[in-house]
Amino acid sequence: MTEKIWIGAIYLKDEGGYEIVLKSLRHYKNRLRTIGNSPELKDSAGMFAPILNQQAMKTVPKINEVIQKIQDNIWDTRSVSKLNEDVPFLEKALSCYEADIHKAHDIGHEYFVKLVGNMAEAKNDLKTIKIALEKIKQYSE
Repeated sequence: MTEKIWIGAIYLKDEGGYEIVLKSLRHYKNRLRTIGNSPELKDSAGMFAPILNQQAMKTVPKINEVIQKIQDNIWDTRSVSKLNEDVPFLEKALSCYEADIHKAHDIGHEYFVKLVGNMAEAKNDLKTIKIALEKIKQYSE
């Protein structure tokens, strides 16, 4: 039986998917660093805010680690394939960026608009995020 190949590695390396993944990871890190300013956190359970802030700060080093892994290994398909263990984390970052784009566009809250930045560019990223979310989950048959 042949070993399955992670299609996500091909997407990241050969199709330039690493760009949206890195952008999403950086956004996710920014989101976690500013989570205390999030209207969702301010409007909801105040007693959980310190716990959420603490968890967010624990996640930032993991984001830095994954960003570094991608940057160090993007030019070698075998090395990029090792990122398959980070797929759930990559999905979380992509989904966070996607959700925040929608919140910035649909709600227009200043926090999300500032977090997302260039709205025209972010709206263009939505299609790329969708493709990335599909491709990073795929394996060959």
